[in-house]
Amino acid sequence: MKYKNLIPVIIAVAMALGVVIGFDVANNNTGKVAAHGNGDLSTIEDVFYLLENEYVDTVNINQLQIDAVKNVIDKMDPHSEYFVPEVLEEVTEELQGSFEGIGVTFRIERDTITIISTVKGGPSEKVGIRGGDRIVYVGDSLIAGNGITNARAMKMLKGPRGTKAEVKIYRRGVAGLLDFTITRDVIPTYSVEVAYMINDTTGYLKLSKFIATTHKEFVKAVKELKAKGMTHFIFDLRDNSGGYLSEAVDIADEMLPKGSLIVYTQGEHRDRQYIFARRKGMLEDTPVTILIDEGSASASEIVAGALQDNDRGTIVGRRSFGKGLVQEQFDLGDGAGLRLTVARYYTPTGRCIQKPYDGDREKYLFEAYDRYTTGEMFSSDSIHFADSLRYTTPGGRIVYGGGGIMPDVYVALRQDSTEYFFNKIVNASILFQYAFDFSDAHRDEILNHGSAKAFNDRFVFTDKMFGDIMKEAGEKKITGTDEQTAKAKKLMGPLFKAYVARNIFGDEAFYQIYEPMDEILQKALKN
Repeated sequence: MKYKNLIPVIIAVAMALGVVIGFDVANNNTGKVAAHGNGDLSTIEDVFYLLENEYVDTVNINQLQIDAVKNVIDKMDPHSEYFVPEVLEEVTEELQGSFEGIGVTFRIERDTITIISTVKGGPSEKVGIRGGDRIVYVGDSLIAGNGITNARAMKMLKGPRGTKAEVKIYRRGVAGLLDFTITRDVIPTYSVEVAYMINDTTGYLKLSKFIATTHKEFVKAVKELKAKGMTHFIFDLRDNSGGYLSEAVDIADEMLPKGSLIVYTQGEHRDRQYIFARRKGMLEDTPVTILIDEGSASASEIVAGALQDNDRGTIVGRRSFGKGLVQEQFDLGDGAGLRLTVARYYTPTGRCIQKPYDGDREKYLFEAYDRYTTGEMFSSDSIHFADSLRYTTPGGRIVYGGGGIMPDVYVALRQDSTEYFFNKIVNASILFQYAFDFSDAHRDEILNHGSAKAFNDRFVFTDKMFGDIMKEAGEKKITGTDEQTAKAKKLMGPLFKAYVARNIFGDEAFYQIYEPMDEILQKALKN
């Protein structure tokens, strides 16, 4: 799971309160307050009126109001959130299932936009742009080597359908820069990361989020897996932070008999609403295993909880995040928006899996770190639930509320000191960067293998490659014992090949090669 630093917000309300106190001491010009309202200095309208009309210096009243609203919302719960118009557009777009742009995935590599892949059938692929290309110019603007950021790159490359992006591309092995005119179009985004057959009977599907098109994508992928002979379904919801409740309900409906309770919601101003399975699902008669971890939240927990409480399938992995609050989006008059928590959701047995919140947002968001210090990540014996949180499913299974979904089969992290050195190399992105550079320099050679499987079977991770990585680790002051180095060499080859395969052949290639190293998946295959 990836974590971000939280930046404290300077709250305008505190400053406004200080101004009111100072005004009371000065005791003058009170007539203007009465002219604005009823003379009650405790009202927020009067406070901002005073700030705008009486404060010693010029103030940005709009920004002060935004800061004040953010402060109020932050105090309510950890998931209600206020968005200014430009941010609202961005976060809404993430869940819509499409955006308008040139159709590439990229990363900033050595201060240059480097194309990882083009969207199949998208505008960039149509004009001949391919993985490994570097964008040097957009229009007349040089964007290579001048501190380009992801946000700036997105702003320059995205745009309304039908508009054109003039780009100059550097391509390895080609003299000079290549000129391309790309006509922007609607680019679909996908929530199904991969879906493939692990063996002759077991289908695997990994879902990254629940967006507007998720159920449609899910149905299409499951049909294809069943056509290939799937009789056991592994549904990977690890690191899936949620999304639309309706999409989660529709997916749970595919795995539960008609009439089964999926979830119910209730809030102070929302009557209890029960949601049941409404149709014959595609997977009702297929054994299902769901994979979760500490990054699985919200809609992911709804699906996992619905299947667990209906004694349908097995949950494998580690305890989920613990988000049991429902947000509703309200559009505000100035183009801003408010995602406000309006209800709690409950699993069919009546569990609210929302974890405790004491007002410390940073502590709440990074609670997964506490699971390391308490030992939970390394042993399920470290997890203790109060008897008041105990529930029983119709089939007699004991389940608990109060903080995430506890899997039926717990897969702890390994505590192997010999892997510490290898983990430090991976966490420092040394192996990832080396794989990226290797892929970029040997793209055609790797493509000649024809498939990820052939590449995995034939390619040899050499001693020289390992030596290059060890040299880079040494330069970063990352060192290990002889035993740790030997273990790192053993683990490094398969992960290196998985990284390279993803760069060249796509996400599915990564998962297929990484499979044997995925302990949660391997445990699921044995259950």
